[in-house]
Parts: sequence; C-alpha cells; structure tokens
Amino acid sequence: MQTPTRLTDRTALARFRARARRDPNSALFLHDRAASELHERLAEVKRSFSAPAIVTGFPEAWAGVLPGATVVPDAETLDLQPGRHDLVVHALALHWADDPVGQLVQCRRALQADGLFMAMLFGGQTLAELRAALAEAESRLTGGLSPRVLPMGEIRDLGALLQRAGFALPVADSAPLTVRYESAFHLMRDLRAMGETNALAQRHRAPARRALFTEAARIYAAHHAGADGRVPATFETVWLTGWAPHESQQKPQRPGSATARLADALGTEEYDPTATPPRLDRDGS
Repeated sequence: MQTPTRLTDRTALARFRARARRDPNSALFLHDRAASELHERLAEVKRSFSAPAIVTGFPEAWAGVLPGATVVPDAETLDLQPGRHDLVVHALALHWADDPVGQLVQCRRALQADGLFMAMLFGGQTLAELRAALAEAESRLTGGLSPRVLPMGEIRDLGALLQRAGFALPVADSAPLTVRYESAFHLMRDLRAMGETNALAQRHRAPARRALFTEAARIYAAHHAGADGRVPATFETVWLTGWAPHESQQKPQRPGSATARLADALGTEEYDPTATPPRLDRDGS
C-alpha cells in the first residue's frame, strides 16, 4: 500500500509555532479577531453552551475565550472525548491538516447530539499577492517553481467537507481582511511571528537566496503598492458551521411532497415540457 503524500511537516510546524509563542512581538491579531467574531456568531445562535472545546495550535491565545472550555492542541489525533461537548471550535489550524475530513469527523464524534461545530481556517485567497510575487520571482531567477506558500482550499470545497464528515445543516462563508504593510519583508516578518511560515513537507530544505525575496518584494510593490507605497496582503478566513445530527433538526422534504406550486407563488404560467413549443418564423413573427 502506498503511503499518501503528506502536506505538512508537523515537526517543523510545531517548531515555528513555538518560536512565534516565544516572540515578544508575536502577531496573533488574526486569532484575536477570530475570537471576537466567534463571540458574535455564538450570540446569534441564542443558545448557551456548558461544555465547549477548542482545538488550536496556540492554546495560550485561546485560553479563556470561552468560559470553562477544554483547550486541546491541534494534532492528527485530537484529545477529545466522544460525546463530551456541546460545542467544538477548530481555531485557525485546519488549513494545515493532512486529513481535514478526519479532523472534522473527530470533532463531530466529540459532540453531543445537536451539538454545534464551528471552524475558522485560511481560505484560497489568503496571501494571493505574496504567492504570485514569489512564483514570478522564482521563475525569473531559476526557471522553475517550488512550494513556498501553503495551498488553501476554496470556500465551495471546504463547505463540502462538512457534509462528508456527517454534519447536519452545513454552512460555509468567508470573511476577507486586507492588511497593509510597509513592504513584503514586513509581511513575511509578520508571518514568522504568526507561526505561519513554510511548513510544507515538500519544501526545499536549503535556505533560499536573499535575491529571491528581494525580487519578490520588488514585484509585489510594482503590482500592488498604493500611493503611500504600502502593499496589501489578503487574509481570507473561511468559517465552517455544522451540527451533530439530531432528530429535532429540520430536514429536507422528499421530492414530490410539495403541497403548493411554485408558479402560483411567482404569479407565472407553468410551462409544460411535453407540449408543442411555440413556432418562431424567420421574420420574427
């Protein structure tokens, strides 16, 4: 049996996260923003949760976000007890998972019936500007490309993961954010302070030449800099929401069970596909 290709070097990812936690200038503002939005979304649910759990690569940043929450580290096997929680939050870590469906299944099993699952992760538009600048610079300098920025899923594909994992009432939406930096080097410094630098398993282990990043910064500025010289960086946070199945939840009706006609609701005539279609003469009459 072939071993599946791994996306993430988990050892390197843990090292980068530990370095970010030690950094006095750690840039965890995206975690702070996600935690604030989490509270807003939970307020809309209008339900209290007594046994929440949070999965995160930065336990210190999420401790205390939800009162009484069990905070567990992001890992391939999550330290969650089956049926223990009425809310599970996967916080800005799912984009690094080799098996995202497996992560969601573990979270669903940890939920009580009718328990709520919420995840936030970086989506496909994240760092699109940096990705393009690095690819163009490397192509010019070396004639080839190497993996330097994590590939991230599109919202439609990410939403489908909820159904595959067995969640009911799945919803996916995105919250893009544009952050402006003095230069591409300042952005890359922030990514290091976020613990979000290149932890791809297939990355080149040899250090890249500084000329690559200098050229990428030049291209970045040439294509994206504003009048003040600052460059934008896109961070797209995709939110996934689903419920552990329960008999009380709404379910789609069976085909053919409708009791009202859509044509009546819209005030239009219903077209019979078996009828002879109207004739259109060549003169338009």
